[in-house]
Amino acid sequence: MEDCLGQDNTGAAKGMPMQDDRTLAAERRGLDAEQHVVDGLYARVDELRDETERRLADVRREGPSGSPQNRSERDAFATLYEDRIMQLNAVEDRLCFGRLDMSDGERFYVGRIGLSDEEHAPLLTDWRAPAAQAFYSATAANPGGVVNRRHLTTRGRTVVAVEDDVLDVERLHEAGLDEGLAGEGALLAALGARRTGRMGDIVATIQAEQDDVIRAPMTGALVVQGGPGTGKTAVALHRAAFLLYHHREQLERRGVLLIGPSRDFLRYIDHVLPSLGETGAVSTTLAGLVRGVPITGEEADAVASIKGRMEMADVIKAAVRERQRLPRRDQEVRIDGRPVIIRRSDIKEAQAKARREGKPHNEARASFAKEMISRLTTQLMEQLDGLGDADDRRELTRDVRDSKTIRIALNLCWLPVSPARLLQDLFSKPHLLDYAARSFSQAERDALLRPASAPFTEADVPLLDEAAELLGDMPGSAPRERGDGASAEEIEYAKSVLDTFGGDGMVTAETLAERMRGSDSRLSVAERAMRDRTWTYGHVVVDEAQELSPMAWRMLLRRCPTRSFTIVGDVAQVASPAGTQWWPETMDPIFGETWNLRELTISYRIPAAVAEAAQAFATGARLPVSELRAARELDDAVAITRADGADALVPAAARIAARHASEMADGEGGLVAVIAPDAMVDEMRSAVAASDVEGTTVEVHTARETKGLEFDVAVVVEPAAIAARPGDLYVALTRPTRRLEIVHAEELPTGLG
Repeated sequence: MEDCLGQDNTGAAKGMPMQDDRTLAAERRGLDAEQHVVDGLYARVDELRDETERRLADVRREGPSGSPQNRSERDAFATLYEDRIMQLNAVEDRLCFGRLDMSDGERFYVGRIGLSDEEHAPLLTDWRAPAAQAFYSATAANPGGVVNRRHLTTRGRTVVAVEDDVLDVERLHEAGLDEGLAGEGALLAALGARRTGRMGDIVATIQAEQDDVIRAPMTGALVVQGGPGTGKTAVALHRAAFLLYHHREQLERRGVLLIGPSRDFLRYIDHVLPSLGETGAVSTTLAGLVRGVPITGEEADAVASIKGRMEMADVIKAAVRERQRLPRRDQEVRIDGRPVIIRRSDIKEAQAKARREGKPHNEARASFAKEMISRLTTQLMEQLDGLGDADDRRELTRDVRDSKTIRIALNLCWLPVSPARLLQDLFSKPHLLDYAARSFSQAERDALLRPASAPFTEADVPLLDEAAELLGDMPGSAPRERGDGASAEEIEYAKSVLDTFGGDGMVTAETLAERMRGSDSRLSVAERAMRDRTWTYGHVVVDEAQELSPMAWRMLLRRCPTRSFTIVGDVAQVASPAGTQWWPETMDPIFGETWNLRELTISYRIPAAVAEAAQAFATGARLPVSELRAARELDDAVAITRADGADALVPAAARIAARHASEMADGEGGLVAVIAPDAMVDEMRSAVAASDVEGTTVEVHTARETKGLEFDVAVVVEPAAIAARPGDLYVALTRPTRRLEIVHAEELPTGLG
């Protein structure tokens, strides 16, 4: 088998002849030499961690005394030191994973972060640095000055294997570096590893087409299309780490937002960015961006499709405008026996004046109320026949403001409302929907109607966000946080503080200045961003992007006005009725000519037989599948079992899952997933729980729940039922890394028979 770096790994896959004692001894010396290097790197990490912990302890020991400025400085340093310790802890596993031997005699090691000794001489090159690019891109045809690339496999702090890619044999021999070359093949080893339920980073095994995407310029939107197993998610995460490294000044202040399809998915990937040396990204779902509103409801695909249309933005705008009402007639009110008239003309003019300020609805209400109180006070002053003075006006203003009748009247004309209440009223009151959604058909409006007590759904999330943008904060809410960055003066001051405290290169003046601003200096960018719904990010990464509706894209664009995006997905796996099956259809209206498309074509995760079965189904179902080539072949990777009737389906699937779990119960772990139709999931979970298999995790999911996840074995139950949504079955068929088991009673869908 030839991997995408052009290296022939057939020997590693099929087994090589037994090595002689001399070769084994040379390889042992190679391991010992690399162990010595790795020991030195870990010793340096320990030194840096100890030094940072000492500095943190010194800062904390000073306590909260001193001026507010001094306390802010100490808080800023404490937070930065805590971040540094977190980073050093996160890169503990596989700190160093590669070595490059160059044609000019230079040798350097590649790892998760950059390290230097006390004299600032480089010890370890960060994988994102330009010098490390050859580790991923060099080939025998185009070595780029690399004569040998060595992969180091470590377990804990111990080097357990090395594997060499010889790219220039003659120069390697001339340099005398050809003794003890060895290896199993880092990519093959990674592919064969059992699943753990958490995503592993691919930093040690990034392949050429993946590296091209990771290092692409940060201009506009980059769309990465790839079939199952091509590493889209891993590439997106590594690209986020790469951009944070190369554009730190631009991105560190605003942060990077990572949008995933589910909480399960986020748990699956939550350690990848920290393991790559980055802790500043915000990872969440779309629903996670709308805080304080539980999203627990479900609805028909047809309803979700209507809510995803861009026209819903006009519907929400009209629903907000409906809260700015004009009474049918004038209203007379008495204050201390004096008559005052709430005129329709005054209300109309006060509303127009408030709207011209351009503030959100709830915030503009204060301007409307102030204007109306002023007009009503003027009426009362006129009744004093010019004898009233400034004190009289202040007293009359207070009387008008305190009048319960006037407060009620003004609230009816401009009522503050929360986004949740706005949507509840809109979808439960036909007359409001008829007013706001006049461009929709009656059938569409009827479909949107639901009880006021109905829970919010995933399709409601962009609508809640749209409403929040138009409504603004409710009266009495905490003010929004603004993060405009530190000024030049603040940066200069931070430099002087660094000189006083003794800077060590780990903290820049710009970062320290940003942390010293305001009362929240101890909060990270991620924490501040999650507190502020209006926060705008420097870059946004979207996974499973084919599922997003036009309204969801509108929601994300608000959070990145620069339109700097990394978008990964597979249009063949779309499940959302409001999603896309053709990227230009979605991207052109949003990004115009500022987006470009890259494709990943090699599936590293899925065995060839599994990929062929999935592709055959997708072709039969007319899904827009991408080109897909499997990187490896496994014997007996696909098995089909026909159950003896519908009643036998669940027991048969449970037995198959239990058998595979037992086979993997050897202490090395592994994951088995049973992927069942929605209606069968509860029964399937009960059957799996009763099987009582230990040592290997058996999980039961719907097809949609497995999106973005991977398992050693996937047991797909009754494909015909799952295929009601063809994209769901395509997802289910492409989850396994070792074996696909299909259990059915009905006829199999086209392509699987």
